[in-house]
Amino acid sequence: MTFVLRALVVTWGLLASCSVRPDGPRLDDVPAATTQALVVRADVGAPPRAIVEAWSRDADGWRRAFAPMDAVVGRSGIVANAAKREGDGGTPAGTHRLGIAFGAAAHVATKLDYRQATANDWWIDEPSSPSYNRWVSGKPAVSAEAMLRTDGQYELGAVIEWNTSPVVPGRGSAIFLHVWKGPDRPTAGCVALARDDVATLLAWLDRAAEPVIVIETR
Repeated sequence: MTFVLRALVVTWGLLASCSVRPDGPRLDDVPAATTQALVVRADVGAPPRAIVEAWSRDADGWRRAFAPMDAVVGRSGIVANAAKREGDGGTPAGTHRLGIAFGAAAHVATKLDYRQATANDWWIDEPSSPSYNRWVSGKPAVSAEAMLRTDGQYELGAVIEWNTSPVVPGRGSAIFLHVWKGPDRPTAGCVALARDDVATLLAWLDRAAEPVIVIETR
């Protein structure tokens, strides 16, 4: 009995010293003004599967907004910020601001700022371009990704603000939250989920909550 009590005391002490609830993620680096956070926890292995958890903060702390959602990340898994490079297939770890939502429709259900993608919209992924890691209108003369895809992946999405302020050439571009090809199909570095789950997250996310995405290994 003494051993059990001592073990409980030690366990409670460890939990009390942590800045995380026993059932929740670490959200130490989330800005004080942020009240919505998506947490991406990737498994080690291939294909690089993950889960996405939505958390909201009130006066009592962080609470789950939805049940965890299945997701996939980049083909190279989660990579450290300092190691992230253009074309490496890695999803950058850390806490990143969520920017505008985008999609093929003129309007979608979201409280984020929204931009419709057209056949004239591109995201520059050529590090030498002055417009590197930027959304541009008009077909560019350098390497770029179409924002209106024919495979449905960008039917709904949101920009993950990686390497956007400032933009550093070669540190990676076009990191998004978007619709997956399937649960066993990794991305080139983005976080992807089933279409209905992306729609659920976009409808919940609110720019006034200054939302972020926290990407970590599990």
